[in-house]
Amino acid sequence: MALQTEIGTGPLIDTDALAASLNDPSIAVIEVDEDTTLFEKGHIPGAASLDWKKELHALPRRDFVSAHELAALLGSKGVSSDQTIVFYGGNNNWFAAYAYWLCKLRGIENVKLLDGGRTKWELEDRPMTELTSDVQPAKFEIQGPERPELRAFRDDMVEFATTGGEMVDVRSPGEFSGEVMAPEHLPQEQPYVAGHVPGAANIPWSQAANEDGTFKSVEELRSLYGGKGISGDNKVIAYCRIGERSSHTWFVLSELLGFDDVANYDGSWTEYGSSVGVPVEVGA
Repeated sequence: MALQTEIGTGPLIDTDALAASLNDPSIAVIEVDEDTTLFEKGHIPGAASLDWKKELHALPRRDFVSAHELAALLGSKGVSSDQTIVFYGGNNNWFAAYAYWLCKLRGIENVKLLDGGRTKWELEDRPMTELTSDVQPAKFEIQGPERPELRAFRDDMVEFATTGGEMVDVRSPGEFSGEVMAPEHLPQEQPYVAGHVPGAANIPWSQAANEDGTFKSVEELRSLYGGKGISGDNKVIAYCRIGERSSHTWFVLSELLGFDDVANYDGSWTEYGSSVGVPVEVGA
């Protein structure tokens, strides 16, 4: 089964469709990353920028913005309620997938991901610009109810570790086994113990993506997760280190494979591995 990538037919939009729609006033394009460095060096024409750390989080707490704050933020970027938001970013859409998940959690339904994100757009040598447009603030009102079932918490993980619930640890095999504390490009001195939640299946997020950043086919994805016992017959929780890679896997399971009950544990290992008394397992 092919993934639906045209406007209006599914959670993804492909680069061809977006390139043909850059002047469409019903589309709002937003680049999301952990900072704005790449955006400032070049971005999709007309795109706005969201700083994942500074704008989507309710600093100084480790939590994300409320529904009211999210609506105000999108409005400040010139996005109105009647537009379809297309998120994209680097790192194979890690942070763009987080923004997509947060919107769904807060009740915003008219959102999509650019299949392949920044990587595919650049590989195809599509237009980029350093220019930013004057933003005209818009009125953004969230139409739908919040969906708290899309978010998991530490106590949910402890319960699943005890009952054998389906969990996907999307980190690298080294992080899962406890050999390393974080992705190799990050400092390894971290304020938490090494290992994983007992009973979790290790399916690194990257196994769901092609080299150009696009998602694999539904058949390939179903085989990938089903082969590790993740069927979607029961509730599934995805987690990583800080919640962005697991958002990518949440998107695959919920939006592409259509599993009925999938939650993202945004606290992830940073919270769980720092907790006292929770069950932890090391080794593959």
